[in-house]
Amino acid sequence: MTDQVAVRMSGIVKRFPGVVANDGVDLEIRAGEVHALLGENGAGKSTLSNILCGLYRADEGVVEVAGRQSEFSSPRDALNAGIGMVHQHFRLVPTFTVAENVVLGESDGSLFMNHDQVAARVQELSDRYALAVDPTARIWQLSVGEQQRVEILKVLYRGAKVLILDEPTAVLTPIEARSLFATLRAMGEEGRSVIFISHKLGEVMAVSDRVTVLRGGRTVGTVDTSETSTRDLASLMVGRSVDFDRVVRATPADTDTTVLRVEDVSVTDDRGRVSLHQISFTIGRGEIVGVAGVAGNGQRELAEVISGIRVPIAGRISVMDEELKLGKARAAISSGIAHVPEDRLHTGLAAGHSVEDNLALKNYRSVQISKFRLLKRRAIREQASTLVERYDVKTPDTVTPVRLLSGGNVQKVLLAREFSALPSVLIAASPTRGLDVGAIETVRERLVAAADEGVGVLLISEDLDEILSLADRILVMYEGRIVDDLPATGADRERIGLTMGGSNTTEAVK
Repeated sequence: MTDQVAVRMSGIVKRFPGVVANDGVDLEIRAGEVHALLGENGAGKSTLSNILCGLYRADEGVVEVAGRQSEFSSPRDALNAGIGMVHQHFRLVPTFTVAENVVLGESDGSLFMNHDQVAARVQELSDRYALAVDPTARIWQLSVGEQQRVEILKVLYRGAKVLILDEPTAVLTPIEARSLFATLRAMGEEGRSVIFISHKLGEVMAVSDRVTVLRGGRTVGTVDTSETSTRDLASLMVGRSVDFDRVVRATPADTDTTVLRVEDVSVTDDRGRVSLHQISFTIGRGEIVGVAGVAGNGQRELAEVISGIRVPIAGRISVMDEELKLGKARAAISSGIAHVPEDRLHTGLAAGHSVEDNLALKNYRSVQISKFRLLKRRAIREQASTLVERYDVKTPDTVTPVRLLSGGNVQKVLLAREFSALPSVLIAASPTRGLDVGAIETVRERLVAAADEGVGVLLISEDLDEILSLADRILVMYEGRIVDDLPATGADRERIGLTMGGSNTTEAVK
């Protein structure tokens, strides 16, 4: 890192109807540094980044790149200036392959794309940065985590001098994350700059040189990483102290009472390949079972087959000793299974519909809110108002479309709907991905509260810290198999990380 400034943003103001997203923000990025950008959802990080990458234009303020004042009218302008961004919400064409998405928008003067050459280059980058993804796979066939890897590869492929990475390690094991951190350091030695947006304060401390914190659309301050701590950064972000210790359960799990039993379940993925191989496990009453693994190792298919939206090719699933009719979502709901999917805005909720309609999606057939197949709109609104207050959903009103809410509030709507159904089993897939520290704390409290009330929780997450802080027991998945089953208390982080990456540190659990 040098004292040379790669990017300087001064007095940035960006207004939207009724909201000032950035209010005089200052940000300075030095050449060769990894600079972390922290803040709660709604703090203005995404708006600031979108201005820098050419998606938005600032209402006021100045952007300088390499000492020259710059105005970007499009992301192409920003890329031409050497600035590329991996966005939190992906910008991919679902029907195109990984390789086609990586080169989309580029022009080398030829009429046709050399698929083999591009695929080879993508594979080279994939291997180099430990971002495993098949260049020939189509985007719709990939998990959310794998799609995020494609976005990272797009920026790396273009060789940007300033990289804005939004949650880049969300799908990596601790070992792979360390490998990526080493790569970022190497980029810094080459003079590249990285703006690292993350809610994982531990990795911010591990990889960044400096940290800028935003709160309420304003710059709280910039600190040297070597002179701060995770607790100090969290306090700057939310304006209060935050507890990072392992959660202490009010009610211990009753493992003698099985609420979910999965027996020899095998499943194929969207490409017809076997993605789960004879999976078997149980969850006790009030037990939180964490599933650790890199995205794309069968976690999504596991959540979908239990929740009834994917048909298995073999096996049995029972809830409270009652065998479940497989491949039927309504049967899963009726049996007491709640599902918080990883893709909350497309699978979990109807993004264009109102908060109140989304909260009624699973109980609209009940006599409380419908009669003779006609919906009782007043009852739906009253139900929504109660849940919005109970789960502290920040929304202008209950008729606001959920797509207009912040990530944390979108997740609260989803949790409110699923928890209010009083389930026996809750499947939570990456429930805190992309959320700020305050929202993460709220979601984790809700999961623990559900377990304390006797709900069996299957927590699927690539965030090992999250699993270690919440779970009673940990299952490690690799290539569609459970390769380790161990108590969370006293668990060896290195062992779990190695097993997530495929190292044969233990015998596979049958």
